[in-house]
Amino acid sequence: MMSFIKEIKYFFEKHGFAVSSRLADRLGMRAKNVRLFFIYLTFATLGMSFAVYLTVAFLLKLKDLIYTKRSSVFDL
Repeated sequence: MMSFIKEIKYFFEKHGFAVSSRLADRLGMRAKNVRLFFIYLTFATLGMSFAVYLTVAFLLKLKDLIYTKRSSVFDL
């Protein structure tokens, strides 16, 4: 049971923080401020911002799968 919980924790630690940093890069802010915003929003809305966070993570992952950066014409 504990190993399953550790695997879930490791998965969220590995993949979850990219949302805040990518959103901060796009908005021109610090990632720390974006994370604090999500934390405060979670307390204010009783957990609804966590659903928004997961939705943004899903959309960013979907965008990465569709649009890939190619460095040259020969990468096709």
